[in-house]
Order: sequence, then C-alpha cells, then structure tokens
Amino acid sequence: MTRASLEKQPHEVASMFDDVARRYDLTNDVLSLGQARLWRKEVAKAVDARPGQKILDLAAGTATSSQPFAQAGAYVVPCDFSIGMLKVGKERHPWMPFTAGDGTKLPFKDETFDAVTISFGLRNIQDTDAALSELYRVTKPGGRVVICEFSQPTWTPFRTVYLEYLMKALPPLAIAVSSNPDAYVYLAESIRAWPDQAGLATLLQKAGWSDVAWRNLTGGVVALHRGVRA
Repeated sequence: MTRASLEKQPHEVASMFDDVARRYDLTNDVLSLGQARLWRKEVAKAVDARPGQKILDLAAGTATSSQPFAQAGAYVVPCDFSIGMLKVGKERHPWMPFTAGDGTKLPFKDETFDAVTISFGLRNIQDTDAALSELYRVTKPGGRVVICEFSQPTWTPFRTVYLEYLMKALPPLAIAVSSNPDAYVYLAESIRAWPDQAGLATLLQKAGWSDVAWRNLTGGVVALHRGVRA
C-alpha cells in the first residue's frame, strides 16, 4: 500500500491513486454519502460547457467528471498524473483524449482552452500556486476557471461533527469499501490542512484570476470557486 504524506510528493500521490483507480468512483459515492454526484452536477452548471468549446478537466481521473462537458458538445481533455486512473478511464471511454500531465507543468500551449476545471484534485498537487498559474496560462482571455474542492463548513457545530467524521468515521468506512484505505486517511488529513474558502480565493487572485467568487455546497463541506482570465 502507498500512503502519501502531506508534503505531497508527486510520485507518492500518483501511486496512491493508481492503487484505488478501479473502485475510486464507487468509493467516493459511498464515503460522501451520495453527495459526490450532486457536486459534479454543480460543477457542470458552473462550467457551462457549450458546443465547440475546448474544456480542460484537470485531475479528471477516470473522466467521470468529464462526461457532462462532452455531453454538452464540448471538446473535453481529461488530464491526470495517475496513469492507473487514465488506463481505467480509457477502458470505459475509449473515444476520449486522455492525457497524462503534471498540474504544475501542463502539456498544452498558451491560451488553448475556453474553460479549465479541477474537482478534488488541486489539494493533491505539490505546488498550488504553480498549478493555478498553469491553469491561467492555458486559458484563453475571457475564459473561466471552476474549482471544486473540499473546504470548511460555515456552521461551527456542524464543522465539529464533520471533522470528527473525517478523522474517526471515514477511515473505518474506507477499510470496508476501498482497496487502499490509507489513501482515505491521507484524504482526511489533507482536507484538514487545506485553506478555507477565502484562503483559496486569495490564491486564485494571486495567480492572476479576476472576478473571483465562491459558492458553498453542503454547508461548506465543499466550495465551488470561479474566476475569469482577463
């Protein structure tokens, strides 16, 4: 088994996701108590993909998150640094242009995409600032970024219950449903260490994004951040 540290060495994180690739989507649905599907729908609405647009779905994994954009008629590129995830995705969606790539050094030309998005993956990239700058680089002027990531519940009593779930209930559940429960211990620890809503908004602005805003989902368990490249 591989357990990535919070220092987020890329090869450790990639190996961890390789290990859980086949059951990743099912496990997420179980551990999120069914909320993962709702979150994906909200991402799709925020990206608002249109026919003919080019969409980058970074940290796409098996490309479950990419399907709504393709169904809307956009040309979507699922990109991930986990080869295991990409292989499973290619088996399921052989027609999609899966691309291996590091979020801090994306293999795309400047100003390529009308929209870029990343769901539950920014937290796993070693250098958050570099990733946000790379997303900015490959986005066309006037294009948009949508980031869906775990955040901090806004209601204090619920935040306490949520953190207790993350650190105490989630690991035993992961043992029951995941091929690599250590991956979900890392998940819980990385969520606790991640910036809150305002903190991530500040990082987006620092990377050059304008009109930065966010919307809380499930009481702030997840936040949907948006920005525009001027």
